[in-house]
Amino acid sequence: MTETVSPLLKIVVAIVLVIVVAPLVVPLLMSISDTAYIVFPPQGFTLKWYAAVLTNPEAQGSFLFSLELASIVTIMSLILGIPCAIGLTRFKVPGQDAVLGIILSPLIVPLIVTGVALLQLFSIMGSRATLLQLVIGHTVICLPYVIRSVSGSFVLTNRNLEDAASVLGAAPHVVATKIIWPQVRPGILAGGIFCFIVSFDDYPISMWLADGNHFPIPLYLYTVIERSFDPSIAAIASLMIFFALLLVLVIEKVFGISLARLAS
Repeated sequence: MTETVSPLLKIVVAIVLVIVVAPLVVPLLMSISDTAYIVFPPQGFTLKWYAAVLTNPEAQGSFLFSLELASIVTIMSLILGIPCAIGLTRFKVPGQDAVLGIILSPLIVPLIVTGVALLQLFSIMGSRATLLQLVIGHTVICLPYVIRSVSGSFVLTNRNLEDAASVLGAAPHVVATKIIWPQVRPGILAGGIFCFIVSFDDYPISMWLADGNHFPIPLYLYTVIERSFDPSIAAIASLMIFFALLLVLVIEKVFGISLARLAS
């Protein structure tokens, strides 16, 4: 028999949803106001602020650079994170807890502290490769998401299926592609999505490592806020929200993995 959900639990869930969704809805509403300044609730309706942002060369350049940077960081994080997760879950590593703590430390240390530390490190090294610095910095903060997600998938895999396939004569690559991959694919995709979104939206690390030729979209948004305070700011924020949602929906449709499974 299925248990009925209590009214109190429904109220709590509704309150949580409002708290989570409200901050996302506010910039969406402000971005359609036809006033020359940000106002809430919006007055009138217009999409001219979206057109202004989408046709702005500076905004386009920052968006494309953030897209490039997030793609490189995601690939690097998956290349480094998947073997690390396999090693930590499938083998006995000396000082495993300490290694895992160090790897996951960027989730605990404030990002602005990490950014300052990376800036000092690159300054001591005399590095002027801004793109490489940004890739390293973003990979440092994104790698824990991949490792946590992929490690959870490997922990939950059914090892009996692997043993059965091996006993029945399946080659190692067949076991990896037919038995292991379907079980860990959601975790790998989830880690990649989280990594991409974190890198794409990152401000604290980029603030310290970027320059005029490598200017991610969060920094562009901040400079726009300094120059003016019109609804184009809300339009940029809304486009970033839409892009993140679109990314998750595309993954869901292409790979057939539900949002709930990705989140879990």
